[in-house]
Amino acid sequence: MSRAPRKPPLPPPDREARPGPFPVAAARTRALVLCPEKPNAVRDGRSERGRLDEAVGLAEAIALEVVAAQPVALRRPRPATLIGSGRVRAVGELVARERIDLVVVDAPLSAVQQRNLERAWSCKVIDRTGLILEIFGERARSSEGRLQVELAALTYQRSRLVRSWTHLERQRGGFGFLGGPGESQIELDRRRIDDRLIRIRRELDAVRRTRGLHRAARERAGYPAIALVGYTNAGKSTLFNRLTGAAVGARDQLFATLDPTMRVLDLPSGQQAILSDTVGFVADLPTDLIAAFRATLEEVRTADLVLHVRDMAHPESAAQRRDVLEVLRSLELGDLGDEGRLLEFWNKLDLLPAEDRAQLRSAAERQSATVCGSALTGDGIEALLALLDRNLSATAQVVELELDSADGERLAWLYRHGTVLERRDGDGRTHLRVALPAVEQARLWHDLRGSDGLPATRQNPSAGR
Repeated sequence: MSRAPRKPPLPPPDREARPGPFPVAAARTRALVLCPEKPNAVRDGRSERGRLDEAVGLAEAIALEVVAAQPVALRRPRPATLIGSGRVRAVGELVARERIDLVVVDAPLSAVQQRNLERAWSCKVIDRTGLILEIFGERARSSEGRLQVELAALTYQRSRLVRSWTHLERQRGGFGFLGGPGESQIELDRRRIDDRLIRIRRELDAVRRTRGLHRAARERAGYPAIALVGYTNAGKSTLFNRLTGAAVGARDQLFATLDPTMRVLDLPSGQQAILSDTVGFVADLPTDLIAAFRATLEEVRTADLVLHVRDMAHPESAAQRRDVLEVLRSLELGDLGDEGRLLEFWNKLDLLPAEDRAQLRSAAERQSATVCGSALTGDGIEALLALLDRNLSATAQVVELELDSADGERLAWLYRHGTVLERRDGDGRTHLRVALPAVEQARLWHDLRGSDGLPATRQNPSAGR
């Protein structure tokens, strides 16, 4: 007797169809970019042209065909449409004439404003937050990155649910005293999103715990950590590859890197550190996105040094610096400069005229925590490595220990990896006071376990120097 064919297994519960990132990035979708700005207003040192160019760059980062990009004077924000009715009509005519599929509004839109503009223009409309989330959704490769993007996208999408589809209201079975007369479609969607958010947060908590275990293991091994931060497309991945010899994808594109990468960095003194490449920042980075990527950005919070990579060839480099520092403050990192943990690499000097390069080099020489050069050409890399080495060594502590005078191998190691401040020999024993970097201290204490070395005390780095 022949057997009936087996039915394919049902998908697991967490693979069910659910709201996801916004499906607007079809290949070569014709797009219009609008930048609402108050007349004669310069926002945080950014020009109208600079903000418009950045918005176009964000749109092009997901292969949108930007047909037109326009600033929009915003004298008074309208609750229903953000921009005035006359401008809405003019944009509608442009959308129809140029067969625009998508309008990107480089400003936050409420759910009502987004719905009303879509009705007026008969096309899809997204705001700056939606565009950045779409880019992140397309670029995330690791399972952790996808979870973080989905968390931010669902949190954003939940706020987009408005009561605009009462005709879809469904009555569900029941007696009425459990859930009332029924649930509308919006309530069902909100409940599904909330359930998925709970699952994602649970998975990200596990990721955070795992990352914490990895950091603890690195700390036990004595490896200091250096985190690269910077505005998107500042050259972080190119610098990361130059310093470590890695092959992380580096493109002249906004948000080319989303998933964090770590490599061992060899410093001139012989000590090693862990260098991590992180996601780039951008002006008006959605708060939901910062919260979603908190597990990844923990690497920045716990780093011994934070290296800020700046694009000095960009006309608004100073404004970009303020945006990066603002994001770092939102991570509750405080003022890293005051703590001596923040260093700067002024990148892309190869794109500047010789006179501008000379001025920047002169300015960098007057700052102890800054090096300038080019990650692409290798200019300034040796000076940067020396700066990192010097600042990590500045955390060295003075330790006291006694060794067998015949232990020449360990004595030689101490002279090679530390600074011997004092040595006393007698009765076959050698008493030493040595300044050692953190990584070498950890190796020393591990090596001395079970031996006759007698570590005595650890002192303040400035003691005895």
